[in-house]
Amino acid sequence: MTWLWSNLDLVWLRTLDHIVLSLPPIVLSFVIALPLGWLANRYRPTRGAILSIAGLFYAIPSLPLLFILPVVIGTSLRSPANLIAALTLYGLALMVRVVADGLASVDPDVRQSATAVGFSAWSRFWLVELPLAGPVLLAGVRVVTVSTVSLATVGAVIGAKSLGSLFTDGFQRGIQVEIITGIVATVLLALVLDGAVVLLGRALMPWTRRTRRIRPESIATLGRMTAVRGAA
Repeated sequence: MTWLWSNLDLVWLRTLDHIVLSLPPIVLSFVIALPLGWLANRYRPTRGAILSIAGLFYAIPSLPLLFILPVVIGTSLRSPANLIAALTLYGLALMVRVVADGLASVDPDVRQSATAVGFSAWSRFWLVELPLAGPVLLAGVRVVTVSTVSLATVGAVIGAKSLGSLFTDGFQRGIQVEIITGIVATVLLALVLDGAVVLLGRALMPWTRRTRRIRPESIATLGRMTAVRGAA
């Protein structure tokens, strides 16, 4: 425990480094997965190809991917951008299917009701389908968050500073407390970020706390409200 109390500043610094490496892939994988998942759900002939290609990313071992990406995207091996790109691909592999399945879970009657009251395909997606698929997407983001925090530790092998650096340094110097500290800190960070995602989801989707399902007639009401707001 002497090592821990003497190196709290180092642990905090590596935690911040880990957050900086983890947050961009979580956000990027979600943003990129939205149009891909929409395509997979909207145009069924493309579903199998899109989901299969996305799923293949997760089958690539992390270390070979970290050595291949610099050649493809032109970054240096030790660049944080290299690790962020790799983590984004892994997150994308999970989120594309989640987005496609989430949009597919929206009741067809709700879609028809939204179209009947005058929603365009674009507005129906943003105002009806995406909010209703929100709980499913939130579950997917939570999985991606925990997975990304875990995988980010691998970056220490190529010199990317993170909580994984405590693993490698602890092994090299034979300091068991440093290794355990890195493991515990990684788990705690994953739990904290997961909790933050849950709170963000509740803030963005307050309706999920009041009702579990929106009936088609509710869409008609939403359509009338939208028309009134547009007229105002």
